[in-house]
Amino acid sequence: MDCRYIKHYSRSLDREMEYKTYGDTGVPVLVFPSQDGRFFDYENFGMIDTVARHIEDGKIRLICVDGIDWETWSNSSGDPRKRIERHEQWYHYITDELIPEVRRGEETFIATGCSMGGFHAATIFFRRPVFFNTLLSLSGVYSARYFMGNYFDGTVYDNSVTDFLSLMPDDHPYWNEYRKRRIICCVGQGKWEDDLLESTRCLDTILAQKNVPHWFDYWGFDCDHDWPWWRKQLDYFMNDIVASL
Repeated sequence: MDCRYIKHYSRSLDREMEYKTYGDTGVPVLVFPSQDGRFFDYENFGMIDTVARHIEDGKIRLICVDGIDWETWSNSSGDPRKRIERHEQWYHYITDELIPEVRRGEETFIATGCSMGGFHAATIFFRRPVFFNTLLSLSGVYSARYFMGNYFDGTVYDNSVTDFLSLMPDDHPYWNEYRKRRIICCVGQGKWEDDLLESTRCLDTILAQKNVPHWFDYWGFDCDHDWPWWRKQLDYFMNDIVASL
C-alpha cells in the first residue's frame, strides 16, 4: 500500500499542518479525526486495516487530515468568539487549501469520521456539497450547541448542521444537490451514545421532511461509542459504498 506523510504550511491557520494518505488510486476519502484526535489515529486504531483491501484494489484512497479541536470546540474555558473564529480558519484550511491540494481534476470525495470526526465530516459535506459524493458519519453529533453552550452567533450557526438545515429555504439549490448524493449516518444505542443518538434522530427527521434520501442506521444497545464498533461499521458501510462505485 502506498502511504505518504505530508507536512505543509497553512495560510488560513498560519502554522504547519500534517496529513497522511493511503493508496494512490480510486475515489478519495477525506477522513476527519475524532475529538482532539490527530491524523494518525485512523491508522493507530485499526481503521486503515479495516478498509485495506479496498485501498489495495485501487477502489479508494484515504486522506487523513489533522484537527485543532483543542483550540476550538474542546477549549471550553476559552473565549467563544475566538474559538469559533479559529475553527472557521481550520474550515477554510480544509476547503481552500487541503482539498485543492489533494483533489485530481473535478473528482468528488467521500467524507467520513467517527464521533466528532462525524461532526466535521457532516458540517463540511452540508456546507460544501460540490466537493462530495458521499457522507459516512459514525456516531456523529450535528449541532454546534453541544460544544458552545449558550454562545451562538452567525459563525456558530454556519457550523451547526441541524440549525442551518432546519432554516434553509425549500427553494435553496443545495437541497437538490443533497438529493443527488449518498448520505449515511450510523449510531449505536449502547454506552456513551445517548447525545449522539438524539442528534442523529434530529438530523434524520430534518432530511426526511425535506425529501432528501438518506440511510440512517441505528445499531443495538450493545453498540458502544468506541473504536471496535466503528471498525465494524466502517467495514459494513464501506463494502456497500465500494460496491456502488
